[in-house]
Amino acid sequence: MSGPAWFEGFEQSNYVLPGGELCARTGGARDKPPLVLLHGFPQSHVMWHRVAQQLREHFFLVLPDLRGYGDSPKLQGAADHANYSKRVMAEDIAQLMTVLGHPQFHLCGHDRGARVAHRLAVDHPNRVQRLALIDIAPTLDMYDGHWGRESVPAAGESNPYFMFSRYYYHWFFLIQPAPLPELMIGGDARRYLHTCLGGWGAAGMQHIEPQALAEYERCFCRAEAIHAACEDYRASAGIDLAHDRDSRSRGHKICCDTLVLWGTNGLIGKLFDPLALWQAQCARAVTGQAMPAGHFIPEELPGETAQALLAFFGATR
Repeated sequence: MSGPAWFEGFEQSNYVLPGGELCARTGGARDKPPLVLLHGFPQSHVMWHRVAQQLREHFFLVLPDLRGYGDSPKLQGAADHANYSKRVMAEDIAQLMTVLGHPQFHLCGHDRGARVAHRLAVDHPNRVQRLALIDIAPTLDMYDGHWGRESVPAAGESNPYFMFSRYYYHWFFLIQPAPLPELMIGGDARRYLHTCLGGWGAAGMQHIEPQALAEYERCFCRAEAIHAACEDYRASAGIDLAHDRDSRSRGHKICCDTLVLWGTNGLIGKLFDPLALWQAQCARAVTGQAMPAGHFIPEELPGETAQALLAFFGATR
């Protein structure tokens, strides 16, 4: 691998916040605009390594481990799963950026991190300058079966709900009451992790760096981490939907320009019209494009991802 060694020049620290603690790695150009990169399930901040290498000269990069993931604390879930709501997880990031001395920042999220980023942009409109969302449609629309288009290409399956439940089965598996999914995943956590990383439109795991895979295995294959991931999804199927419905009823939208990227080989591109769905949730300009990848776009196409983010966020420098 060419370029700097594994996160050379970056610093990893645990930050004490008003709402708890968070682990984050920071680096890049400290005199440049701050850009927060949020990871998804079942990963950690290290998924951004190759993208970060290409952005480090242009931004001050902040790469947190979301609550419950990586080296951030893994709390026991509350009865209503509120401590893993995207609102609370977004507040973690807002507090982290306050501690780091950045009242405003650019924000990009992939997968679960994109759902946290969406909530952060809605709840803290004065803090997020520009927003990028990678390979998601709005959570509420996905659960409600709003595809964003009049006709859905079924790809050999006649029922789009069947297609959704088949490819996103984990949405319905992980939300089952504890400890059923925790016990089932814990029976062979490494194999479950590898199945996720090599699926969802990705052609195996060749896109994952060995160091990153070792970190995913270290962080995910523990009982408390599996529970935290399940709590993340339980919150999305409950309290997060209540928050989203309330925001929509009040007319609260994303107030910054937004970039949407999705993979042509993943479910989002096949089943949904992500651009149309996000345009409906944003009060400013929404642009985007399909990428020739599966779900794990930043790792499958790190160069193209970095170029797209630099073109979008760099336009305001």
